Amino acid sequence: MRAALDLLRARSTKLRLVIYDCDGVLIDSEPVAGRVCAQEISRLGWAITTQECQIQFLGMSLRDMCPIIEGRLGHPLPAGWTPYLADCLTRALSHEAVLMDGAEATLRATSELGLDWRIASNSGLEELHAKFACTGLTSLVAGRVHSASEVRSGKPSPDLFLAAAAASAISPEDCVVIEDSLTGMRAARAAGMTCLAYAPDGDSADIIDLGAAAFTSLRQLPQMFGALL
Repeated sequence: MRAALDLLRARSTKLRLVIYDCDGVLIDSEPVAGRVCAQEISRLGWAITTQECQIQFLGMSLRDMCPIIEGRLGHPLPAGWTPYLADCLTRALSHEAVLMDGAEATLRATSELGLDWRIASNSGLEELHAKFACTGLTSLVAGRVHSASEVRSGKPSPDLFLAAAAASAISPEDCVVIEDSLTGMRAARAAGMTCLAYAPDGDSADIIDLGAAAFTSLRQLPQMFGALL
């Protein structure tokens, strides 16, 4: 937490907007998504486990996953496979998604501190709506959700974070991104935004190399934001 707070305090601009990633930050959906993707990819001929799938595709959009899968298979994916996988994920997460510890309280506390916040995810909109409905966040996040399906390129491109900032009419340098994946951290750096990495095990060389700093619990964020404000 100290490294993350030091990074916030080192900023030369005012914190006005917090942009939260969804999967692995607010919603514990990655084990479910990993299982579904592993099952469907294995049916195509690439025998991949849930754990391998999570490592290989952590933080990636379906659009960016497809060339990797095709490269491993050695041939194009079947017609309609990507929307089929998206539907499989949406159906599974509509009843299996669960909140990360402290997620709802942290979002509410961010508002109570007078900070604007948004959610920017590489997931599709239908999948996001299913997860929020399952976890009871629909009304809380209404009007604050941004999907990679709405921009030219998802993370690690900066497009998604820049779109979230533009929706609040806030400059990138006044934003802080909350991420758990290196893909998302790369996107935050490309967008010119400060990035805090949700990492229960603490800082890693990769996180530090990307200019981010780790924190270990969502419940630490309101305290850090409050100290900064």
